Amino acid sequence: MNGKDDDKDLFRQAMQDVRRIQGDRVAPNLRRRKPLPRQRQRDEAMVLDELANAPIDFETVETGEEISWLREGLQRRVLSRLRRGHWRIQDELDLHEMNTDAASGAIRTFLGLAHRDGLSCVKIIHGKGLRSGPDGPRLKRLTARLLSRHPRVCAFASAPVRDGGTGAVYVLLKR
Repeated sequence: MNGKDDDKDLFRQAMQDVRRIQGDRVAPNLRRRKPLPRQRQRDEAMVLDELANAPIDFETVETGEEISWLREGLQRRVLSRLRRGHWRIQDELDLHEMNTDAASGAIRTFLGLAHRDGLSCVKIIHGKGLRSGPDGPRLKRLTARLLSRHPRVCAFASAPVRDGGTGAVYVLLKR
């Protein structure tokens, strides 16, 4: 016999008279709730706020009537498919009657909920800005700025005429 077998035999001999004690105690509930990453949530909100208020390089966003943007590294084909409605729209947000502050918060919340729900394509209706006066379509510009800087947005493009045209965008999201 080797040393391991001797140890096992000695242990069994020492424990041969030991008996389990029967008790009436209830086993503790070991299921725990998942912790909330509150600091990470605050950090992400701060970054999004900084990105939304920082100056934007409009060379990366096509301006004019139609707007579109494609995250660097993705194929242009993705943008073409998005414009044609290749992906099914899973939810939508209408920004009509909102000011820029309310719209900004609504867009951030909407994108967060879409990510939480695992949505891949959504529509944001920003309007055409016909009543925006000399400043032009403020909500349209705000939408383009927020979407082009949001970490979960892969691409966005003005919707086809049947779905809002230049007053709405389709947004493709990372899952």
